[in-house]
Amino acid sequence: MKLSSLSFSDNESIPERYAFGKIDPQSHIALADNCNPQFSWDDVPDGTRSFALICHDPDVPSKPDDVNQEGRSVPKTLPRVEFFHWVLIDLDPSLREIEEGAFSSGITPRGKGGPLAPKEARQGINDYTKWFAADRDMSGDYFGYDGPCPPWNDEIPHRYVFTLYALDVPKLDVHGNFNGEEALRAMQGHILAQASVTGIYTLNPDLAPTQIGSPQAT
Repeated sequence: MKLSSLSFSDNESIPERYAFGKIDPQSHIALADNCNPQFSWDDVPDGTRSFALICHDPDVPSKPDDVNQEGRSVPKTLPRVEFFHWVLIDLDPSLREIEEGAFSSGITPRGKGGPLAPKEARQGINDYTKWFAADRDMSGDYFGYDGPCPPWNDEIPHRYVFTLYALDVPKLDVHGNFNGEEALRAMQGHILAQASVTGIYTLNPDLAPTQIGSPQAT
């Protein structure tokens, strides 16, 4: 199976149109357009009964102490953890494309509705749900896609891995406010094929464009 995107090339920079946050010279971060990228795929295996698409960032700081703190930086040596940005399941097996902005266009404070989604699919909650849990203005259940917003003082660019799964079941056995880990567990034993596209994004203005996509980002 092959996955591609017109929005960005594999292992290249993600345009800010698809991000939650963009660089702001005064405040470091400003809200961006937050559109979901476009994807298309082919070479689908026989027996596919649904697709799932999951986006995760494997480069999130494991400790928040230095995150977005003036006069400090998030060291590249800090251990990293995963952050799920999109959990989309039960896509029709005849589908071969997701259009730009079809599932997300703009930012919705205090959460986004779900799990029902366009194209008769379902979406789980992304990890902004946990990130904003203590924020009075932003707390809520964030279903669906919310794009990159890495720390503006991180010493490494972040990778955003979009993985499409061809599954042998029409619906995954998850319910309610399911998350990325639960969706991946439910897929075990049902994956016929998978393919990924990775985009790179940073809000650190000190990172030169030549660094984006370099081995330093992995």
